[in-house]
Amino acid sequence: MTIVYLALAATLEVSGDFLMRVGLGGRRSSLVAGACALAAYGLLVNQPALGFGRTLGLYIAVFFVVSQVVAFWASGERPSPSLWLGGALIVLGGLVIHVGRP
Repeated sequence: MTIVYLALAATLEVSGDFLMRVGLGGRRSSLVAGACALAAYGLLVNQPALGFGRTLGLYIAVFFVVSQVVAFWASGERPSPSLWLGGALIVLGGLVIHVGRP
C-alpha cells in the first residue's frame, strides 16, 4: 500500500510543479491549482503511519519515474542516455531502501 500512496503523492507533486510552471507563464488559476496539488502532496507523503526516512528514500525513486512519465506526456521530452543511467541508479537505490531491513 505504501507504493500506492507514494505514486499518488509523486503524481500530485509533479502535477503541482507543472501547474506552477504554467501559472508563472501567465495563467493565474494554474498557480492556485498547483499550490493545492503541492499541499495535497505534502499531506499525503507525511502520513504518520509511514516511517519518514525510509518512505522518502523510496519516494525519490517513485518521484523520478513519475516525473519522467509526466515530462514525456506533457512536453514530449525524451530521456537522454545519461538520464536513463542515472534514473536506473535512483530506482535501484529505492529498491535497496524498500527491501532492506529497517
